[in-house]
Amino acid sequence: MKPFTFERATTPSAAAAAAARVPDAKFIAGGTNLLDLMKLQIEAPAHIIDLTKLDLDRIEDTSDGGLRIGALVTNTNVAAHGRVRREYGVLSRAVVAGASGQLRNKATTAGNLLQRTRCPYFYDTNQPCNKRRPGSGCAAIGGVSRQLAVIGSSDVCIATNPSDMAVAMRVLDATVETVRPDGSTRAIPIADFHRLPGSTPHIETALTPGELITSVTLPKPIGGTHIYRKVRDRASYAFALVSVAAIIQPDGTGRVAAGGIAPKPWRVAAADAEMPRGSKDVTTQLLAGAKPTPDNAFKLRLVERTLAAVMADAKASA
Repeated sequence: MKPFTFERATTPSAAAAAAARVPDAKFIAGGTNLLDLMKLQIEAPAHIIDLTKLDLDRIEDTSDGGLRIGALVTNTNVAAHGRVRREYGVLSRAVVAGASGQLRNKATTAGNLLQRTRCPYFYDTNQPCNKRRPGSGCAAIGGVSRQLAVIGSSDVCIATNPSDMAVAMRVLDATVETVRPDGSTRAIPIADFHRLPGSTPHIETALTPGELITSVTLPKPIGGTHIYRKVRDRASYAFALVSVAAIIQPDGTGRVAAGGIAPKPWRVAAADAEMPRGSKDVTTQLLAGAKPTPDNAFKLRLVERTLAAVMADAKASA
């Protein structure tokens, strides 16, 4: 691990200003991803800004009947919160499906949204990776790609987003609230928060330099049956090959987002519109334009089968 300087932020705006002031600065809270990346020298920040003393660890009702989740609320506390369990069940189920109990006790809401890909070539510093070193190439293209993207990727990157929580946030139409170094704030729809790789896969979110996530807001609950189903190689402590987050109403209408298949949580309006027609029609729209590799073409069928199981569960619950 390379030497770095350290400071403890006292306010969100001060943290953002410090990050803009010092080149190569990074925020840290739970540290469950950043510390691993630093040990491997994938990340080598010159300056660390500790956020743990900021007052961003509360879950509060919003004036329009929604819910505001502070950036520093742990994954464990999100999943266990009474309103989340009752009214945003897909989020609670998605969070519990991720990582392990020990990690969920430390990992934060903002950190979960910002965690970096688990592509094995990203983690192998002997291999070229455009996320790790822009312009160096992508060893995953033409390599072992079983776990990687089938849609939304580009000619320079086929990595997937690893977050379970973000998939549920996407189906819930969450909004990411931030503060910038000049003290101004903004709200970013979760649909626009994660970026597709294009020609710049190292730019993974819509955040600008120094911008700090302060909370995530959920709109007023819409009811229905909330389901999160994750298909993985092991029963626990494994990232998704395919995951499906769905909210399905008694009349069969609903919305669906998928994880494990793209560089961001994947949701398509045309797929939502097909929910009453069945899993095959939904999957056709959801995966329109997919470009799988020979290693991961099975994911196309796996998405359909997982969605079919989710829709059957919802029908049985109704």
